[in-house]
Amino acid sequence: MTDLYVSWSEYHQKIEALAVKIYQSGWEFNQIVCLAKGGLRVGDLLCRLYRQPLAILFTSSYTGKDNRTRGKITFSQHLASINSQLGDRILLVDDLVDSGVSLQESIKWLQKNYEPNIVEIRSAVIWYKSCSIATPDYYVDYLQDNPWIHQPFERYEQLSLAELTTIHNKIV
Repeated sequence: MTDLYVSWSEYHQKIEALAVKIYQSGWEFNQIVCLAKGGLRVGDLLCRLYRQPLAILFTSSYTGKDNRTRGKITFSQHLASINSQLGDRILLVDDLVDSGVSLQESIKWLQKNYEPNIVEIRSAVIWYKSCSIATPDYYVDYLQDNPWIHQPFERYEQLSLAELTTIHNKIV
């Protein structure tokens, strides 16, 4: 298993490719729900492109060194949203589906908390790993070898504010 390193440019191109796949499917939705933290950027760009409302469901399941240890998934108590009503055709987005547990449990959480208002939920991710127990409706890359994905924003998890200040002062 080789790690996959993704640049900012590649990352944005993949989100755009995901938007095109969803568009080409012809499916119409009226709500985007992103899983935070990984799905925040995906959800933000899709809500801008589709001009649909965005809600955020905070989830957490990775801990430990470099956030590489998968543990029990936890959810926020509520969705973060400007709208008082959740749409009935939901596009659930995240950056990737790894084990598939977060995706499955998030769908259950939405159904439990918002049924009978939900007509349909479909899922969209950039990367779909073969080890997943759940299959997303839309994805850009299917990863047979299940690599660890290094996304461009992860550098901020290792970078201290003192280090950032030193880097910034050298640039300015």
